[in-house]
Amino acid sequence: MSEPQNYQNHVRRMPAPVNILFLVLLANIVWSGYQLRSGVSTGVVIGFLASIALPWIAVVSRQQTLSVQNRVIRLEERLRYAQLLSPEVAAKAAALPIEQVVSLRFASDTELPGLVNEVLAGQLSEAKAIKQRVRDWRADFLRA
Repeated sequence: MSEPQNYQNHVRRMPAPVNILFLVLLANIVWSGYQLRSGVSTGVVIGFLASIALPWIAVVSRQQTLSVQNRVIRLEERLRYAQLLSPEVAAKAAALPIEQVVSLRFASDTELPGLVNEVLAGQLSEAKAIKQRVRDWRADFLRA
């Protein structure tokens, strides 16, 4: 967090232990599949199903976390739009797709009205393009 956040360094990567854990779970699936192929028994079948369920639970948990984060971002940005934009523009901006709302949150308060107008006019639509247009970056280090 010591260096300022910008487009080049804003992406949050999962820590290395998470990647190692993924490999362990993958190895568990392979091993359980091998055991299942060697001989079918109740314990082996349950072990194989559990080996598939573990990464599935991790993926579902991550998706739910990101869904909640997106809802919070949408709420924060609606409040911000109400403070910085005219009521008409704020209402239109509040209806933007979540990808655009997430991209616009990085814009400073002074940049936001201009970027919102460009997005609403259809001049900017891709999340990447919106983020690349931000000059005065509003950092977010508390992402899930």
